[in-house]
Parts: sequence; structure tokens; C-alpha cells
Amino acid sequence: MSRIGKKPVAIPGGVTATIDNGTLSVKGPKGTLTLGLSDLIVYKVEDGAISVKPANDTRQARAFWGMQRTLVSNLVEGVTAGFTKVLVIKGVGYRANAQGTTLKLQLGYSHDVDLPVPAGLEVKTPDQTTIEISGIDKQSVGQFAAEIRRWRKPEPYKGKGIAYKGEFIFRKEGKKR
Repeated sequence: MSRIGKKPVAIPGGVTATIDNGTLSVKGPKGTLTLGLSDLIVYKVEDGAISVKPANDTRQARAFWGMQRTLVSNLVEGVTAGFTKVLVIKGVGYRANAQGTTLKLQLGYSHDVDLPVPAGLEVKTPDQTTIEISGIDKQSVGQFAAEIRRWRKPEPYKGKGIAYKGEFIFRKEGKKR
């Protein structure tokens, strides 16, 4: 039994939600997001909230229940506040620079890494060692942050690489003589 799924998702002022043709559309001040609806779940927009219930008592419907409620919650939060991921670069000579729709990374390779910024995302570099990714879609913000991090994951000996802000990097002690 999902405990998070029982709680309806509140729709704040200035946000409208509609269900039509198997999709849930949420429109707010930052934009519009849609979600394809599952047949295993019943969605209702009523009384300023979106409620999510399993359509039947099968194991799969109950498993989808909490996840679908969280996806609906992410839509509402995305069109009102948006999502942000902050990456921190550590290492001598490692730096980042956002140039229009391209993110240029210098990560110790013989070449610069140029990443095109996906549509709907905004990338800022307040300084050379910080990357801020923001957008209304939580999945695309997290996916792009993971793609950037993949180029140089933090290593355990000196902690060099690209890490999420606040991420704990397990450090190892070097060789002893």
C-alpha cells in the first residue's frame, strides 16, 4: 500500500491541470509539461488537487501508484518553481564555460569537451568551477547533469573530477612506503 500515493498533489494558484486523450497537461508560470497516463492508475483533477489511485488491486498497479503520484508532483513543482542541479569541478586546470547553447569543459584531456545544451534547459557558470543547470523538467535536468559528470567522475584519492554540490566523495588513503 503506497503511503505517498494516498496524498493528493495540491495545485497552487496560477497553475491549471487538464486530462485529455491519455495525457495530463500542467500549465504554469514557467511553461507547460505533459505526462502520458498509465492504464493501471486512475487520475482525477478536483478541488484544486490531482489525486492518483490504482485502477485495480493488481501488484503492478500498486507498484505504479507511488511513482505516478511523484511524477505528477514533479510536473506541478516544475511549472511553478523549476529544478536546479549544481555541479562543482575540482582539479588543477579543470574549468567550465557556458557559451550560448554550448558548454565548453576543460577536463585534462588533449581536447576541450563541447556539449550542446538541450532545449528547455539553461546552463550558467557563475565561476570557472561551478555549473548550474536549471529547467522545468526534472528528468532532463538530472540527465544532462549526469552526462556532464560522466566525463570526469570524482576519483577517491585526490577528489578530482566533477561532483554534485554537497555530494560526499569517499576518500582513500594512498600507498604507504
